[in-house]
This record gives sequence, C-alpha cells and structure tokens, in this order.
Amino acid sequence: MKISVFICAGVSLLASSLLTVQAKEFSLTSPDITPNGTIPTRFEANTFGCHGENRSPELNWSDAPADTQSFALTVYDPDAPTGSGWWHWMVLNIPANVHHLPANAGAVGDNGLPKGATQVRTDYGVKAWGGTCPPVGDKPHRYIFTLYALKASALELPTDATAALGGFMINANALAKASFTGYYGR
Repeated sequence: MKISVFICAGVSLLASSLLTVQAKEFSLTSPDITPNGTIPTRFEANTFGCHGENRSPELNWSDAPADTQSFALTVYDPDAPTGSGWWHWMVLNIPANVHHLPANAGAVGDNGLPKGATQVRTDYGVKAWGGTCPPVGDKPHRYIFTLYALKASALELPTDATAALGGFMINANALAKASFTGYYGR
C-alpha cells in the first residue's frame, strides 16, 4: 500500500514538473485587435460601400518551431456570403528571422513587407490587404488571422496565383500555425 502511494505521488510530481517545463506555444498577436474582439473601423475596406482606411493591422509572432524556414500569413472571412468565404490578405515568403509586420504592411506594391515577402491576389482582385466589409445587417463576420511556420524557405507560385492556390501550397508546407479571430459587422 505504501509503495503504490509513493509511486502515485512520484508520477504526479513528475507530470506537474513536465507541464511547467513545456516549450512556449507558437503565437500570433496584434496590438490593434483583441482576440475575439471587434476589429477597429480603420481596418475596414474603402470599397463596396465601406469607408475605412483599408490599412492592415500590426502583427507580431513568437515561438515558432526551430526548423521554420519561412512564414506565410492569411486573413480569411468564412462568413462572407459567397459559398466559399473571402480571402482578405495572403503574404508568402516572410523570412524565418522576421517576427513582426508593421501597420499597413499590406499596402499595394509589397513595399511595407520584409525583403523577399510577397502578397497574393485576394478576393478583392489585388495583391494587397483588403479590409473588412461585410454586408450591412449581417451578423458580425469572423476574420481569422493565421500565421504558418513553413518547412520551405520560399513558395514558388505563378504571379497571377489565386488565394486558393496559395492556401494549398501553404498547407502542403506547414509545420505549425498560430491564429486569432477578430469580428466586424456593419
């Protein structure tokens, strides 16, 4: 009886020690958007009847897997009334040593992105951030910001690639992902 109590106590102590030693989890954050909170109006598109600033938010990440060769970022609205959702932003080939995108990095022309990173054409038809703009009266839409740690140093896509093709290549090379969701309605 004493031996089994001693063994159970030892296993319990070992388990709690292992939990406190675990590595930090890969994470994506934004000082501009609170997870599960409302996205500020300045990130709204300036098209389709929306009148925001169409600026991408600042993003930060940490604790990616050690063997990460590059990153890719997506912003997706699964609630868009299209039957397939709406791609608002996709950035490929973010170097592995980068852990931050400044506000408005998603401007047209890739000038706000780290050297080597490139944007994929979104459902707005441009290679740039496309802000929030759900239909008036819809329940607030979910905007899912996801950063992928990739096992490839670069993803080679045609210059006219769609976000669906970009998503396929990202998922085929993903080591890990970190995400948060913001909400926006009009």
